[in-house]
Amino acid sequence: MPNHVAVQSTPPEDTLRIENLSVEFHTDHGWTRVVDGVDLRVPAGTTVGLVGESGSGKTVTSLAAMGLLPQGNARVSGSIQLLGRELVGLPETELADVRGADVSMVFQEPRRSLSPAFTVGDQIAEVVRRHEGASRKESVRRAVEMLDRVGIADAARRSRAYPHEFSGGMCQRVMLAIAMVCKPKLLIADEPTTALDVTVQKEMLRLMKELQNEFDVSILFITHDLGVVSEMCDVVNVMYAGQVVESTGIDDLFENPLHPYAEGLLDAIPDPRAQGTRLKAIPGAVPAPWDWPVSCRFHDRCAYAVEGRCNNGPVPLEMRPDNRAVRCIRDGELELRGIAG
Repeated sequence: MPNHVAVQSTPPEDTLRIENLSVEFHTDHGWTRVVDGVDLRVPAGTTVGLVGESGSGKTVTSLAAMGLLPQGNARVSGSIQLLGRELVGLPETELADVRGADVSMVFQEPRRSLSPAFTVGDQIAEVVRRHEGASRKESVRRAVEMLDRVGIADAARRSRAYPHEFSGGMCQRVMLAIAMVCKPKLLIADEPTTALDVTVQKEMLRLMKELQNEFDVSILFITHDLGVVSEMCDVVNVMYAGQVVESTGIDDLFENPLHPYAEGLLDAIPDPRAQGTRLKAIPGAVPAPWDWPVSCRFHDRCAYAVEGRCNNGPVPLEMRPDNRAVRCIRDGELELRGIAG
């Protein structure tokens, strides 16, 4: 069981605050909502997890926070405040000034984010020139310094290499150098360790923690891996079908989940002590956005669903007296299984 600080009753100032965020895309089914009324906050200096199966809306939420959704094909409503500044409706020219300076993002597949036509040093230096107006000499110096900080050996020489000359793990370190070189206050990490082997993954997580402490940066960590969540996060938001269904401290999630979907995710974690047994899985799949039910969106996969209650209209996300939030009509009735030990 992870050992982290519980949710604070008096929260510090938020680096990121998202309120009632909804995102729609134009599809063959017309304008289709893929994120629906999401509330999320990242207090200063903390790491907040956003977890759920593929199709839950995690990445779209993060791209909305970065202002990276395709213009003309996406509609965003609600509020996204970064350091108290509203980003929804901000012109692209102003968003471009925010990205890289105040908020940066590390993606799942670094090779797709790095340009093959430029050296890694040039790509880091360009961020410094763009946001800080540094000279070429100074920006190159900063690029080498940052490569060294993220653990690239012989940084001056390697800064002149191209992305294809690096392994996947080294490319992810380069992406982290690009993201952190201007010392943003918020880092969004979207499945940053998924394509890495276990050893490299642990090194990346350790490095992110070190940089968080060194640069005083808040992190929004997006993943489907609850093992990573237990290692990295202070607070976790569980998403399902475009909605947050549980928001809680990391210890509380593992010891006493409130939503049946959160229990299902925990139950699906492979247990190394149960070799030779079948892996557990949540039956069914996340519904497509155009097939979302108007009631609880998990009820057709839920072992605790009650006909006439769980499918009888929308279920709000309710804040509890213990500072946890859950979207379940049966909250208070169920005793769900956590992970002990």
